[in-house]
Amino acid sequence: MMSSACAGLRWFGGVVALGLLAGAGVQAQGFAALVSPPRFELSVKPGERLREVLEISNAGAEVAKFRIRTADWALDKNAAVAFDESLQPGSCRPWVAIERRDISVPAGGKYRYRFEVAPPAEAVSGECRFALLIEGDDQKVQASDNVSFPVSGRLGVIVYVSVGNTAPELAVVGTSVGSVNGELMPLLNVRNTGNAHGRLSGFLSGTDAAGKKLDFTPATLPILPGETRTISLAVNREVDEPTKIAYPIVIHGSLEWGDKTTPFEQRFAP
Repeated sequence: MMSSACAGLRWFGGVVALGLLAGAGVQAQGFAALVSPPRFELSVKPGERLREVLEISNAGAEVAKFRIRTADWALDKNAAVAFDESLQPGSCRPWVAIERRDISVPAGGKYRYRFEVAPPAEAVSGECRFALLIEGDDQKVQASDNVSFPVSGRLGVIVYVSVGNTAPELAVVGTSVGSVNGELMPLLNVRNTGNAHGRLSGFLSGTDAAGKKLDFTPATLPILPGETRTISLAVNREVDEPTKIAYPIVIHGSLEWGDKTTPFEQRFAP
């Protein structure tokens, strides 16, 4: 029987795995969970019920017990995910039902975990976003002969549900050059005035001041409705070595999201 979504997580002295936007699993100190898919992007009409299945695998050598909860979540400016067990204003989690809160998965086994989303008939068009948190039992880690502390593994599976008529509306509202992993990279400030999240893609290229022809790909971070987020343009490399860009550089091509394409041309200089 399905139980209504609720929050009952607690923080432990050490956490070996935090929630992931697109991670598929964690295996550490007795927590050996793999999940598929790592993210859901769904749609449903108001007044209808949507049923989905998350597959949870136990890659460990012993029976694993997992606790499953729902949570609200947010992205900070560095794209780190913050989960919140308390019901946030405007949360759609009251529409969510989960199969059960505790499960056991045999060693090497799988569990097909069911959940439902049922927006009411009067729900306005928009995007329902929540996370399914999968948390393992405490494990003792011996730090020294006299000191041990508990740790717990946790995975977060992000769920996006389009309710009614939804679409992102992205626009580049500014550009700059900034440090990304120690390199100066082109950056885009992207605003979403739509009512669903969007991700940029596209084909971009340019020739820098040293005459190097470079191809670029926008980072695929989600841009949530009402948000303006800084997105980096990564250099496509054939080998895993830094490619230092000699600025200034004019980058041109096309940007895409959903079924929309827009031309792009911009000069970048520190």
